[in-house]
Amino acid sequence: MQEALTYDDILLLPQYSDIRSRSEVDISTDLGKGLEIELPILSSPMDTITGLHMASSISHQGAGAIIHRYNTFQEQAAIIGKAVSIAEQHDKPHNIGFAVGLGSDVLDRVHVCLDAGATFVCVDVAHGHHVMMKEGLQNLRAIFGEKLHIMAGNVATLQAINDLADWGADSVRCNIGGGSICSTRVQTGHGHPGLQTIIDCAKTDRDVTIIADGGIRNSGDIVKALAAGADAVMLGSLLAGTRETPGEVFVDAKGRKYKTYRGMASKEAQINWRGKYSSFEGVSSTVPYRGKVRNVLVDLEKGIRSGLSYSGARSIEALQNNAKFVRQTSAGLGESRTHITSRKW
Repeated sequence: MQEALTYDDILLLPQYSDIRSRSEVDISTDLGKGLEIELPILSSPMDTITGLHMASSISHQGAGAIIHRYNTFQEQAAIIGKAVSIAEQHDKPHNIGFAVGLGSDVLDRVHVCLDAGATFVCVDVAHGHHVMMKEGLQNLRAIFGEKLHIMAGNVATLQAINDLADWGADSVRCNIGGGSICSTRVQTGHGHPGLQTIIDCAKTDRDVTIIADGGIRNSGDIVKALAAGADAVMLGSLLAGTRETPGEVFVDAKGRKYKTYRGMASKEAQINWRGKYSSFEGVSSTVPYRGKVRNVLVDLEKGIRSGLSYSGARSIEALQNNAKFVRQTSAGLGESRTHITSRKW
């Protein structure tokens, strides 16, 4: 039986570095066909993460955004149009994409959202290694040609990323069941630890880029994912609760502020967008209000740059070529975390 590792199981070994300033580190990434981002982060296409304000803010910071699909295609296109117009007012390049499913309106969504100014499409399916994904990718590629960047997912194996690449995907979201509000592994018994998914998928010989999606809780996990072979990461919980996420701010009796964060396979989300639920593989929760997403992204960027410098790497490619992983025990994990609050004086 194969052993599978996740982010807490490993550390990157510090190496000799001649990097005098973290500003020397280039963390930009090219995901293919014009999808270039300065910060290797994409916001998840969830209805409590990426709407108008998140798309415009995260794009302004040099990252990428994917407008969720849990609305009509007219509403989705209107959000894209407004987000792009904000970006153009600031004379900033924008990387604003949009999610589609594999339903009957997929072609209408793609047409109107591209017309609204989106730069890429994300085929958003929980189990991406599927015959319907094959048919969908092949149809999109045949209709929209080779210039359109098509992202697809999610998958968890080398065979799956190879197949999606062969079917027409330029980038693939890799990980099943690792998200903080995802219960797929519990409900179905299927999945694969997040870091191992990236390690395995990075063995592909196809011309495809890898998006590490799920299970990432801090900038250190982002660095580990990039070192293992990811070209960028997709974030949900790390952006949740910020001012720019869709939804109201709630205040409890003690004056503490919260926002809703939910998985799109949760009962609540399914009932909200289609009036019923089938198999539910996610939960809905509240998270503390965290202020501007810009502050979160700035902190993540600093951590990523610092992480590359510890490996003496001036680019993501250099990190992947130079990285040295070590296993850590559960005691090592405890030592890795801040632990003064649990110390008995």
